[in-house]
This record gives sequence, C-alpha cells and structure tokens, in this order.
Amino acid sequence: MKRVLIDKIPFSLPPEIERLTEGARIYDSSCSPEAKVYFIDSGEGCYLKIADADTLGREASMTEYFHAKGLGTEVLGYVSGEWDMLLTAAVRGEDCTHYLDCPKRLTELIATRLRALHEVDFSGCPIMDRMSEYFALAEENYRTDNYDKSHFPDSFGYGSAEEAYAVMSAGKDKMKSNVLLHGDYCLPNIMLDDWRFSGFIDVGCGGVGDRHVDLFWGAWTLFFNLGTDEYRDRFFDAYGRELIDEDRLRVVAAAEVFG
Repeated sequence: MKRVLIDKIPFSLPPEIERLTEGARIYDSSCSPEAKVYFIDSGEGCYLKIADADTLGREASMTEYFHAKGLGTEVLGYVSGEWDMLLTAAVRGEDCTHYLDCPKRLTELIATRLRALHEVDFSGCPIMDRMSEYFALAEENYRTDNYDKSHFPDSFGYGSAEEAYAVMSAGKDKMKSNVLLHGDYCLPNIMLDDWRFSGFIDVGCGGVGDRHVDLFWGAWTLFFNLGTDEYRDRFFDAYGRELIDEDRLRVVAAAEVFG
C-alpha cells in the first residue's frame, strides 16, 4: 500500500480523530477515486477512510464482523455526517503485492486462505443475501449503459454488453448464497506478516454469497498483478477443483463487466 507523506488531513475531523493526528506523521494511502485513505503513524498505527456521506456504514459493519471472526482489523471509530469517516487499526505486515517474487507460493497461499474463509460459519453476518444486491447493481448498470470490459481483456469471450447480459440473466438463478465472501478478493486486500496471514481489509463488498465471486477475483488479481494467466489453474487446484463450476464463473464474469 502506497504512503505519501503529507502535512495534514484536508478535512474537518471530529475531536477524537483530530487528537490522534497531533504530532503524528500523516500519509496519503488513497488508491481509488471513491474514497480518501490516510495512514496515521501514531502508536501501532491506524487508517482513516473518508468517503461520501452514507457510503461506509456497510464497510464498518462488515469490518466489525470479520474482526469478530479473527479475520480482520478492529474498527476504532465510525462517524457519518457531511462525510463518512471510518477509522481502523493497522494490520500487521504488508499486502500480498509485496510477495510477487514467489508467485507459486503466493498463489497457493491465497487459494487455501480463500478456501478457509469460505468454510467459516457465517451466522450473524450483517449481509445475508449479497447476491441479490450484486445482480441488482449489475442490472441497473446494464440499463444505464455502464459497460466496461477494459479490466477483463478476454472478457470470457463476451463481444458485447447484450451478450454478457444474456449470460448473466440466464445463469444468475444457479448462483448460491452459502459462503462468507470477501467480495473484493484481490492481492492488495490480503495482509501477510512474513508469509503468515494477518487479516483481510476492504471488506465492504462482503456478505453471504456464491464462492465464485471470490474465485473470479482471485484468478483475476493473479493475472493482473503477475501479468500472466499462468497461475490460474494452480489457484483453482489449490482451492479445490471439486467445488468450482466454470459455468458459474462465466456468470460472475458477465456481471462484473457491468461494474
């Protein structure tokens, strides 16, 4: 995760968060236009995410849930007002993009870690029907002509928005809600401490859903970060081929081109 030293956080902060920044080094760690992320180098360190009002409540509740399961960081505070602000403890170690020099080991680690996540008891999860929301968003984006396959060069062979939408519509009833999803299972969101798993971050897209959402992103992140699709089969083999349905992967791929 990048860190760019800055003078101060350019937002009006609640007093309890402002106090944390006093005398601390502040780094901009933002990596997307949807939110600003700042690392506050105080004590063990913490991260402050700032986004539009009413956009981080879901992430706060899912982060608390993952933390209760021993799978993620602790929520130190959540404030919703003019802006949403989510304060979390730093997770020990570095994200998986720092381990690219051992791609085979990394591939097998994230596969077995994903399998372990999908075997967690998901009772009490704040989001029990992630797939309904998932497909509702894809359908809305299809209707508003939000079709972008630029992140998926082969796009599973879909030549148009209409073709992808047809695959998604025909196959969405085959999807299941029977595992705890991360929802954005990419290398930057998996933290390791000298190859030991230390936690997941950015779990706002998580909930109970179909394992193939995470499997799709796991294969994609290896392709994107390693620049090759060479490790796709190794990833699926290490996860457990007996649980993988290529048809359901195609449905996820179809939905993902709609954002």
